[in-house]
Amino acid sequence: MRVISANEIARDLTWDGLIKRLRTTFVTGVESPPRHHHTMHRPDGEATMLLMPAWEAAGYIGVKMVNVFPQNADHGIPAISGLYLLSEGKHGQPLACMDGSELTRRRTAAASALAAQALANDMSETLLVVGTGKLAPMVIEAHARVRPIKRVLVWGRNSSKAAAIAKDYAERFETHVVDNLQTAVARADIISCVTLSTEPLIKGEWLTPGTHLDLIGAFRPQMRETDAQCLRRAEVFVDTYAGAKGEAGDILQAIDEGAFRFDDIQAELAEVLAGSKSGRSNKQAITLFKSVGASLEDLAAAIEVWEASPP
Repeated sequence: MRVISANEIARDLTWDGLIKRLRTTFVTGVESPPRHHHTMHRPDGEATMLLMPAWEAAGYIGVKMVNVFPQNADHGIPAISGLYLLSEGKHGQPLACMDGSELTRRRTAAASALAAQALANDMSETLLVVGTGKLAPMVIEAHARVRPIKRVLVWGRNSSKAAAIAKDYAERFETHVVDNLQTAVARADIISCVTLSTEPLIKGEWLTPGTHLDLIGAFRPQMRETDAQCLRRAEVFVDTYAGAKGEAGDILQAIDEGAFRFDDIQAELAEVLAGSKSGRSNKQAITLFKSVGASLEDLAAAIEVWEASPP
């Protein structure tokens, strides 16, 4: 069994290859039971363990274990860590153990880019990234592969982290650190939220026609990055219905507030990609894509790594 490091994944997992693989996997489908979600009570606060299995009908088998420690931010350590075990499908023998954190970051950003490819306006040039964690650079890279991004705005509670991200991409894009989130939202064509917030950061009244809102961070019912007005104003899409129903805090809290119904969701991503349901209705519509992560995305990414990596 091979051990594949984060550096190898970063080297071999290209954005174009991963986005293409994800599209195929969403359309063809795999077996992906609901993920196991366990709260762990630690001395310095709550943490989360996620177990995410998936397998092809006659092919690869995989499972990811992820630990989420939000309190790691206080120590300068990434909040998310884990590993992925990929096995072959004929006899169930392990093939590789992969760094789960790098795999997760890249497949998460690629899934959002795939959604933006289907839902955002074609000439979206300004990207606002809300959050400064390890996912922030990933969404810049991924969205720039599917839309003609020219300007990147970065907002974060830690202005020095936001400045570091803006500096890293200054040679490729026109970059700006923003401190007024309302003004930045009005300027953006695509807004990608990658935080662990439990309070709304984006307000629906700020959104302008044609905007695509990409919500990545809130993966538990107690988390949210938007207020209910965002969902009321938008055409809402999700990565999977099952994930949204169980864990999408933005949606679940808006439902609890009586401002949204689960039936108001327009489609899950596979339906849009397969053409069985429509995406954006017109250029002036506001679209919202809420993802909580799906095990089919991890399996697709792991297969792409395995088949792209040299022996």
